[in-house]
Amino acid sequence: MMARDPGIRVEEVGERATGAHDETKWAPLTTEFWAMLVLIVVILIAAAISDTLNDRRAWLLVTIIGAAYIVSRGIAKAGTDHSTFTRAGRRRRP
Repeated sequence: MMARDPGIRVEEVGERATGAHDETKWAPLTTEFWAMLVLIVVILIAAAISDTLNDRRAWLLVTIIGAAYIVSRGIAKAGTDHSTFTRAGRRRRP
């Protein structure tokens, strides 16, 4: 028996928990999510140990990164096909 892709299993768990969705990918499975998370952590650590990066500038950078992530997810969702789902979670063909 061949092992299934973990990304597909995570998507199925997400669909069971939140219902069917027509999103391109579940957010934690995207590279943008992890890049945003790493950048935020790095900025906050740098602000804690640096004398030149003050708190106000660090939180401004975190806000800009978060906003950029939200915009990128919106752009990704804008290009998806918003077809209806059947009960089994499969897309209906028009």
